[in-house]
Formats: sequence, C-alpha cells, structure tokens
Amino acid sequence: MSIPINQVIVFTTVARTGSFAEAAIQLHLSQPALSVAMKNLEQSLGGKLLARTTRSVTLTPEGKAFYPIARRLLSDWEQSMQDVRNHFALGRGKLDMAAMPTYTTNFLPKILADFHRQYPNIHITVHDVIAENVVQMVREERCELGITFAPEEAPDLNFRPLYKDRFVAILPDRHPLLDKQKLKWVDVLAYPHLSLQRPAGTRRLIDQALQEKGLLLTPAFESHQLVSIGRMVSEGLGLSVVPSTSRVQMEEMGLQCRAIGAPAITHQVGIVTRPQHQLSAAAQAMEQLIRAAASKPCAQMNPMF
Repeated sequence: MSIPINQVIVFTTVARTGSFAEAAIQLHLSQPALSVAMKNLEQSLGGKLLARTTRSVTLTPEGKAFYPIARRLLSDWEQSMQDVRNHFALGRGKLDMAAMPTYTTNFLPKILADFHRQYPNIHITVHDVIAENVVQMVREERCELGITFAPEEAPDLNFRPLYKDRFVAILPDRHPLLDKQKLKWVDVLAYPHLSLQRPAGTRRLIDQALQEKGLLLTPAFESHQLVSIGRMVSEGLGLSVVPSTSRVQMEEMGLQCRAIGAPAITHQVGIVTRPQHQLSAAAQAMEQLIRAAASKPCAQMNPMF
C-alpha cells in the first residue's frame, strides 16, 4: 500500500499547528480538502491519528507514535529530492567511464582537470582497460560511456566518432630505418616485429589491411599491452606499429616514431554508449568536454599528421 506524500505533509502540519484551519492556511488548501487527505491517511494506516474536538486537535497515542516517523519520512523525501536536483545541476553525483590506455594516458588527464574545475563535487571513476574491454564494460552497464576504437561488431551499442587515428612505427635509437622520415610496410616487415595479440581489434585491422596488399605480418613477439610492446622495442627486440595516440607514451620510453604508409592504416576513435540509456547530466557534461578536446586542431590529437 502506497501513501501519497501530501497526506503525510497534511498530518505533520496539523499536528504541529494543532489546528485544521491554520494547517489549511499554511498548505494553501481548503479545510474540506485537508479533512479528506487526513481521513484517507487514517484509513490507509488503519486507525485514528488525531482526536478532534470543537476547540482543539490533539494526537492520539498512535498519532504520537507516528509523528516522529512522519517527520523522518519528510526529511528523507526532501533530501532525496535535493539529491536529484543536485544531480541535474551537477552539484553532486558520480560518473563511471572507461577508456583505452592510449587515450587515458595522453588526453584524458587534461579533460578530467577541466571537468573537476567546473564540477568539483562529481566523483569520477575511470576504468583504464584495453579497447575491447571498454566496449564490454559499456555493454554490461558497468560504466555509462567509453572511449575506444570503433568496435567491429557492436550493433547493440552507439558509437560516435571523435577523430581519426593513424598507425605509426616505433623504433629504438640507432635503428637503420631512422634515416627515413616516412616508412613503408615492406620496410618494417623486413625487421623483427612486435605486435598486439589477437583478437585485439587493432591487430585484426592491421592484418586485414596488409592481406589486401599481399603482405603478411609474422610477429617475433606478441603482447596484450602497448606499454609492454614499447618496453620490448626499447630493449632492442624489434620494432612495432602502434596507434599514433600512443606517440607521447612511446617517446617517453626513449623510442622514436615514424609515419608509415603503403598502406596507410587509420581507424576511428570515439565514444561508445548504450542506445537505450539516457546519459546522466554528469556523463553529458563529460562528453561535451571530450568533444571539445577532439575538435581542436588535428595536430593536438594526432601530432604526426
């Protein structure tokens, strides 16, 4: 059985004022409407809460027991309404999001700093996971939005592109190919190669593009993480081709990057969400900041091209 909140408000106001007439004035109701609301509340609860005489209104023993309960109910109700208002106004709340490591490392920190300056009371949890796991977390409703490469097969999700990324070669110091400013895949494949493991989407994209040109990638080493690949390249185990969004990360390891073509391989980076899910106010604000960052000159998001 549900009891309308307005009936609880009527009861507490009559109990506090000790007068139906005064309560009606404070609540901007007619006395008959007030009496009906009070009667319906007592019927719902199964007994009298008020004892009325021609001169006064007093609480019955049951009314005295219910009064503090009603006060707490109204306090909880008002707090809940304030929480909702705060969420809409971004005064308080939380946001769970996921992003692939290359984006988390290179672009997200500044965006998070901008968001925190504007909405300091929003708690954000960032899940730093590989691209495929970003899609899975959004699909399983473990986060509201994700930033990842365009998923190959995700008809149940929405993907909104941000910018186009391009693969680049990473090489250790003193590598012979550093004499060239732009490489071809035939140059790269002549040396030991390190690659992401299947079924990584970026690996499948590279394999498909090379097969269309009659080329074959046979890695000497494989790993699930770009960071691990970068470390192995820095140790002289070979070279690799990675998304250009990871360029800063790779250069911090002492590696050098070169553009690579023939074929030039690109893919979209964007925001993935659930189509039937209305984004919270916090998620919408975050998406606006992410899009604003992506709309800056291409050199800022993809500095090699």
